[in-house]
Amino acid sequence: MQTKVVSFSDQAIADATRLILAGHPVAVPTETVYGLAADATSASAVAEIYAAKGRPAFNPLIVHVGNMDDARAIGTFGPAAVTLAEQYWPGPLTIVVPLRADAKIASLTTAGLSTIALRIPDHRAMRALLVSTGLPLAAPSANASGSISPTRADHVLRTLAGKIPMIVDDGPTAGGIESTIVKVERDTIYLLRHGPIIVCNAVTGGGVDIEAPGQLAAHYAPSKPLRLNADTAAADEWHMGFGDVVGTGSLSSSGDLNEAAGRLFDLLHTADLSAAKRIAVASIPDTGLGLAINDRLRRAAVGAR
Repeated sequence: MQTKVVSFSDQAIADATRLILAGHPVAVPTETVYGLAADATSASAVAEIYAAKGRPAFNPLIVHVGNMDDARAIGTFGPAAVTLAEQYWPGPLTIVVPLRADAKIASLTTAGLSTIALRIPDHRAMRALLVSTGLPLAAPSANASGSISPTRADHVLRTLAGKIPMIVDDGPTAGGIESTIVKVERDTIYLLRHGPIIVCNAVTGGGVDIEAPGQLAAHYAPSKPLRLNADTAAADEWHMGFGDVVGTGSLSSSGDLNEAAGRLFDLLHTADLSAAKRIAVASIPDTGLGLAINDRLRRAAVGAR
């Protein structure tokens, strides 16, 4: 299979729509990372996502929808979930709610769970594709399972070239780190994955081992060993700096966590493609958005061992 890279345009969305309606996945940017979008109601289309990524079938997918009415047709939203949706959608928050019995979602999308992970994205390409297809779109990150998440079209090509038919290229993503995931049970909000949005009243935990993407211990991994909290580096290490630690390249020389989140996966790709044998990363404050950055780095370090 040849993977076409097409710049975002009305024609690109029309071509991507035809592929999705034919049951194939297409890579498309969101405000967080590039996603691999396919019809969430079709088991065969979702199976193509899993096959392209080499993703474990027990790992559920986030379903993207265009508006709250579409979300309510799929999931059951209690008062706490509605409040979160009204406050943060469209945006980088995924809400896990009970799956409606009449929802037309392929069971493979939810990995057979009785809950579903839903998000209304805030990116013109994904939103245009949702309108054009008229479908809920399952869209995990557009990379081989467990590898570094993609924030550019060339990152997608690195692991999925020849495995998917098309990539809609709309430049680098703005956020650079995947959505926060919370699960709502009655009036309790459980934090399942750190991300750009800090939900202050969320508690850690939530039930079964894998309820949402990004919960595997080893994830987001480069092909080289990754050392954390390294304010100095060895000669064979590509050093990712932060703040006063200059490094080979810096996440943010000013210590800005928003800038660091936006550059994280891009620099991991750069380091992984370099001649260095190993990667070292400077200390990142474990507060605010730093919680999400450190979560990704810890999982990447486990996966790279």
